[in-house]
Amino acid sequence: MKKLLLILFISITNFLLAGNEPYTTITVAQDGSGQFTSIQKAITSIRDLGPGEALVKIKAGTYHEKIVIPSSKHKITLQGENQENTIITNDDYSGKLDALNEKMTTFNSYTLLVMSDDIKISDITIQNSSCNQGQAVALHVEGDRFSIKNSKILGCQDTVYTGGNHSRQFYENCYIEGTTDFLFGSATVVFKNCTIKSLANSYITAASTDQSKEFGYVFFDCKLIAKDGITKVFLGRPWRPYAKTVFINTEMGNHILPEGWNPWKGDKMFPDKDKTAYYAEFGSKGDGGKTESRVAWSHQLTKKEMKKYTIKNIFGDWNPNMNNK
Repeated sequence: MKKLLLILFISITNFLLAGNEPYTTITVAQDGSGQFTSIQKAITSIRDLGPGEALVKIKAGTYHEKIVIPSSKHKITLQGENQENTIITNDDYSGKLDALNEKMTTFNSYTLLVMSDDIKISDITIQNSSCNQGQAVALHVEGDRFSIKNSKILGCQDTVYTGGNHSRQFYENCYIEGTTDFLFGSATVVFKNCTIKSLANSYITAASTDQSKEFGYVFFDCKLIAKDGITKVFLGRPWRPYAKTVFINTEMGNHILPEGWNPWKGDKMFPDKDKTAYYAEFGSKGDGGKTESRVAWSHQLTKKEMKKYTIKNIFGDWNPNMNNK
């Protein structure tokens, strides 16, 4: 009996441990040393609705690709060799003619589109090299439970599109840069320990949070910096009336304007967004973190209010620090 229980215990333990390991590992390398030389081809090769995590290891190189992770390819991890030398880049932009001679829009200008759930990315640079030609998205995410760590996301206008009212996204130890509204969308998103660089006198965020959502964008312990000569940057403006954006313990450079937030006047469809948007801060630091002159319709969180801003409250049943379920 004891022997049977021991065998059963070992079997269950092995099963649980196996559940944390990728069921398949694919290597992408431009020199031909992996199974594929293209990231898109590696993703396409993965079984639809596979039984567990599929790990795609990407060796150093500059990959000139426009990549889509469709909804059928869930639980994929893209793991670069190093964010400095593992680069995915493209140069599409709104207004550019596509292969059918039709003009692209913001929403198909992406370099990488994530439509699936449970996608993880680490140690990669994702870039849209188009600048000042129109909106040009580097990373467009629609799926739920998306996380990206130790990576760079580079662009100009509309660098990161966090789409989907039901999408939850986690950005940790990332470097993100852009010009105008370069973090925008309706998803519930946490940025933790990220460095965010403004390349123009403009706006960092343009959330479009759905009215039903308690949380939109939440920044924890981030750092806001700017290109030399940039001196007039707003923390955000509301793309839609119920935009929610909160900065907690964030270091802000002197490029951040004293008023902090912009109401986006002139939007005929939504003329009074300052009455419904929720913009707040707690513990802002640095020359741009002085809150005395912030717009009257923004908020400074009390210690009691700040307590609700936890990963558990924001994301509910998803813990981005755990393995994909």
